[in-house]
Amino acid sequence: MFKAHELIIEKMGVDDIRQILEIEKISFPTPWHSYIFELELKKPRTLQLVSKFGDQVTGYIISWMMYDEIHILNIAVHPDFRRKGIARRLLSDVIEYFYPRGARSVILEVRMYNKAAQNLYESLGFRTLRIRKKYYTDTGEDAIVMYLDLLELPQRSNATSYL
Repeated sequence: MFKAHELIIEKMGVDDIRQILEIEKISFPTPWHSYIFELELKKPRTLQLVSKFGDQVTGYIISWMMYDEIHILNIAVHPDFRRKGIARRLLSDVIEYFYPRGARSVILEVRMYNKAAQNLYESLGFRTLRIRKKYYTDTGEDAIVMYLDLLELPQRSNATSYL
């Protein structure tokens, strides 16, 4: 049985990619290839985290910081572990990492049909900026661009204290 206090969040490593790819295949119509994850691990000003329950990767997040803005490129949680706060925790840890390094906002795209993700982001304070028509080339689906202003959070000294 899953216990939230037994969840570990750590930096992603090459050894995690095999399990990440399994989550990718379940979660997205066009999953990333292993070489994309390998390239992301080598880039500066990025943070890639995995959540683990024991030896099992339960979720992951790929993020960049450009100027003062965090970009969430990819986030997913294994279906067996969804709705347990893992995505919230991954996002929180990314914000906690980049905020002291000058991050003041977060931006991401989410598929129009992914209402569960949209609800999560809205619960964290993200708001819709705009729609990107036919953003996802695999399905032709629109993307919702969502934005979070970290300076508007209730406790600015600790950007993630409310998460």
